[in-house]
Amino acid sequence: MKIGEKNLLFLLAVIQFSHILDFMIIMPLGKQFMQIFGINPQQFSMIVSIYAGAAFTMSLVSASFIDRFDRKKALLFNFAGFIIGTLACSVANSYVLFLAARALAGAFGGVLGALIMAIVGDMIPYERRASAMGIVMTAFSVASVAGVPAGIFLAAHFTWRAPFLVIGFVASIIFTAIVIWFPSLRGHMRAATVAQPHPLDTFLTIARDPNQLRALLFSVVLMLGHFTIIPFIAPYMQLNVGFSDYQVTYIYLVGGTLTVFLLPLFGKLADRFGNQQVFTLASLFALFSIFAITNLPSVPIALALIATSSFFAVASGRNVPAMTMVTAVVRPENRGGFMSVRASANQLALALGSLIAGMIITKNPDGSLAHYPWVGYFAILMSIIAIGLAWKLTTLTNPTEIPDVSGQDELMQATELASE
Repeated sequence: MKIGEKNLLFLLAVIQFSHILDFMIIMPLGKQFMQIFGINPQQFSMIVSIYAGAAFTMSLVSASFIDRFDRKKALLFNFAGFIIGTLACSVANSYVLFLAARALAGAFGGVLGALIMAIVGDMIPYERRASAMGIVMTAFSVASVAGVPAGIFLAAHFTWRAPFLVIGFVASIIFTAIVIWFPSLRGHMRAATVAQPHPLDTFLTIARDPNQLRALLFSVVLMLGHFTIIPFIAPYMQLNVGFSDYQVTYIYLVGGTLTVFLLPLFGKLADRFGNQQVFTLASLFALFSIFAITNLPSVPIALALIATSSFFAVASGRNVPAMTMVTAVVRPENRGGFMSVRASANQLALALGSLIAGMIITKNPDGSLAHYPWVGYFAILMSIIAIGLAWKLTTLTNPTEIPDVSGQDELMQATELASE
């Protein structure tokens, strides 16, 4: 069955939504998990880190062979594993079993993210790719606006298991939609058969290309500047600023709503004015947002929401041109493998960022969190380094791209040409 470009991007965004929500729902429930399992901040950070660690391992393993398969088959396989892992979270009855279930969900969820970005890179020409990335990456915003508040509501009115059950059910519906509507994508396979006779060639190609190595370092540094502070935003707002368990949903509702409108705009601006330029400007604004959000005293909720929403907007917005640049440092026949390695590096950075934050942050005698500003200073340093690295990336704007297809044309025209 044929599917247009806009519909394919929408389906990719929905897939992205499901596995991002599965990851994000942990953060606002941090206080509850610490109480339910009787764990400290360091043990809570392990819940986040083990997901990322499993994603790192699986993405690294898949990098050597993922370009040898139809993108649709790879997508279905990993999405099925993700669904099983998410449903396992809903039935775990101890901290250790919950960690194991999070690892299973992370192992397949991490590869999903890499596959989605590789597909966008395969199908959308570089000149329009930032706009497409903006559409797909609104999944993060929608998860913040609708998914996270809904998950918090389910956890508060039923049980903490309910969000994972619902995510697993919704993901099962999406899985069916992939089977029915998603096209087979094999255009990268013919070149890959010639260019990659041995699985280890993926890693050797990256190791020999300074530009790809810089892109990996850029991704890692950017992630460290992002995910050192994110896991503790909700607990900090609750324990230090004075948000109630219900009011913490405002953080995701307001910030997510803002980014739903701004991410596509960031994509259009990057296509028009340049990815490096837009990334740099957004990152400079992010420095102020990071400082504000990690140094907030007990202030009115409205003022706190201005700080958190500004961070959501600029930190998420800069990821659009960043991802566009990263997809363009490699040719299509190697893109799936490279994006898997990049996802693996990102997940390692995510795990390290969460662990670093967990080691720095402690609890005061009154139960509030201490040393969060130190985490903010570390994130600011990483963001500054990322700006410098962005300007050293060389993008391949006209490699062996799949033909340009307008938003209203059928994508299958390009798919058929690519698979001949």
